[in-house]
Amino acid sequence: MTTRKIIMDCDPGHDDAIAIILAAAQPQLEILAITTVSGNAEIEKTTQNALKVCDLISLNKVIVSKGASEPMVRLRETAPGIHGDSGLDGPELPEPSHSWSEEHGVDTIIRLVKESAEPVTLLPTGPLTNIALALTKAPEIKSNIEEIVLMGGGTFGNWTPTAEFNIWADPEAARKVFESGIPTVVMGLDITHQALATKEVIAEVNGIDNRVAKIVGELLVFFASTYKEMFDFDGAPVHDVLTVAYLVAPELFKTKDVNIVVETKGEYTAGTTLVDLHGVTGRAVNAKFGLELDVDGFWKLMIDALKTY
Repeated sequence: MTTRKIIMDCDPGHDDAIAIILAAAQPQLEILAITTVSGNAEIEKTTQNALKVCDLISLNKVIVSKGASEPMVRLRETAPGIHGDSGLDGPELPEPSHSWSEEHGVDTIIRLVKESAEPVTLLPTGPLTNIALALTKAPEIKSNIEEIVLMGGGTFGNWTPTAEFNIWADPEAARKVFESGIPTVVMGLDITHQALATKEVIAEVNGIDNRVAKIVGELLVFFASTYKEMFDFDGAPVHDVLTVAYLVAPELFKTKDVNIVVETKGEYTAGTTLVDLHGVTGRAVNAKFGLELDVDGFWKLMIDALKTY
């Protein structure tokens, strides 16, 4: 089996945490590092949360590096209304058994991409600050990045009427990534809202007899409660998990080659991803955009992974 080398850049975050859990269960993926960014919570919290998840699944040999604490240009904003004050409210997870690397997350990305004998895939599931800074500091790494598979954007918003949180939190960084020329796959709200952890899904997770599944069940219960309160959803959309699922089971996804640009100047529309689904702009394709998900197949993949712990 061919192993794909990945770097997970994230802001855990309930769905980021579950994405790490899914990735670690896949023998065809080799996690080179987990780099963190401010987003769902402040950088110290997201980094602590990443370490807690690594402890939970005995992933302690993987480097965890703390990355950007602020967006490239704008003021930082977090999402405690969705993820709680800790960024990972719900289950009781012990304090991490180890600390993060002394190397900055941006430098970890640059070093590992340069050192790798094979192309590396980046999986950003938070604001794209670290990725943009790495590309700015060391543009030569582009040649050894196989693909960027990110969660962000969409044809509608969840933080403003038109903007999804990850892109809105650092639109200048997102624009840098979309203009990089690196093959990019986008799991936006159009497809991630199809991946709902309903009561039935949560009951199936809770029926798995191991500690990891128990924690995931508790994460989903909390996440579903905030989505019910804020958006009246009947379940928790596990946005970030789709990036991992796409790598291991691309047949579960229908995508379309599109052009995407990021609005950085709009008074009311900053962070909006303009997804040219119908080719009306004539701009060159720069992304694969997720449209449809085989929902049953996705949840089978997730349940099967949880059973391995």
